[in-house]
Amino acid sequence: MARYLGVMSGTSLDGLDIALVEQTDRLRLLDTHYIPMPGSLRRELLALCSSGPDELARAALAENGWVELAATGINALLVRNSLGPADIRAVGSHGQTVRHEPARGFTIQIGNPALLAELTGITVVSDFRRRDVAAGGQGAPLVPAFHESLFGDGLNHRAVLNVGGFSNLSLIEPGKPVHGFDCGPGNVLMDAWIHLQRGDSFDRDGAWAASGIPQRRLLDTLFADPFFATRGPKSTGRELFNLSWLQSHLARLPRFKPEDVQATLLELTARSIIDALRTAQGRTDDLLVCGGGAHNLQLMHRLAELLPGTRVCSTQALGIDPDWVEAMAFAWLAHCCLEGIPTNRPSVTGAKGLRVLGAIYPA
Repeated sequence: MARYLGVMSGTSLDGLDIALVEQTDRLRLLDTHYIPMPGSLRRELLALCSSGPDELARAALAENGWVELAATGINALLVRNSLGPADIRAVGSHGQTVRHEPARGFTIQIGNPALLAELTGITVVSDFRRRDVAAGGQGAPLVPAFHESLFGDGLNHRAVLNVGGFSNLSLIEPGKPVHGFDCGPGNVLMDAWIHLQRGDSFDRDGAWAASGIPQRRLLDTLFADPFFATRGPKSTGRELFNLSWLQSHLARLPRFKPEDVQATLLELTARSIIDALRTAQGRTDDLLVCGGGAHNLQLMHRLAELLPGTRVCSTQALGIDPDWVEAMAFAWLAHCCLEGIPTNRPSVTGAKGLRVLGAIYPA
């Protein structure tokens, strides 16, 4: 028995998810901690997703701020569980993605693992994506192997859908290697649009989108992006799908009601997921949803409408809280790294072969 911590902050940049798990024959979630992202740090991390002045120094300072936040959350979680650093085998830290361009041979997650090891007194495993990219892969998504270990039952044809800032699918079919890829925008465009129009950080329950009407002309224009016609392996990020991308399309079309734009963005997310799923997997018994999108009632309703005959539900139906699947995944990845177990999947990323992922920073 060994305990691990998984630390994850996704493209939504709302905060850090920290999961305490126990690894025996199966991973078990023991406790969780969420720590909101301070506004100043969030703005700086967002700014670093595109070129700007003095980037190297700003990135170094931002990652130290991210690590200090993570260390605060980790220490709070340990205190609450009456645990010390010696009780944790390792922290699996994803870091914060600021650039992801595998076609150009790089992906960048900042998060100073050396400082995190220093502040917590715990071995840190990080930098999970770059070995796969070095082997010719996309470096993303990383979670399909974990999804297979957690949700595969050898009987049902399942798809695990993570909807954070972006959406990705893991396809689990009995007797076949796990498959997976990024589908496109998850919450990123909806969050950006509602923040621009109403000052809200997200569309609670998808209520604002539900008040609008999807606009076919706008939807067709957005879907014309070449990314959607590309089959996996593929991955994406803010480098492609961002507010400027949306506004550039809106500028060439008649003016739409803001709520209709939101409804169209939700439709884009739902349809890009279902179209990709139908193309890649002929039969799907269960679509298991995790990430923040699992709480968007309008999105969940639309996914179910577009996929009749398939059970569409959150991972909670199988006893796993949808908010913590990603953080658990990076705890599991840390475990596999220390054990020398390969966790990339060439069928997912397009890498030349299996690789052990992660770099180890001893306590």
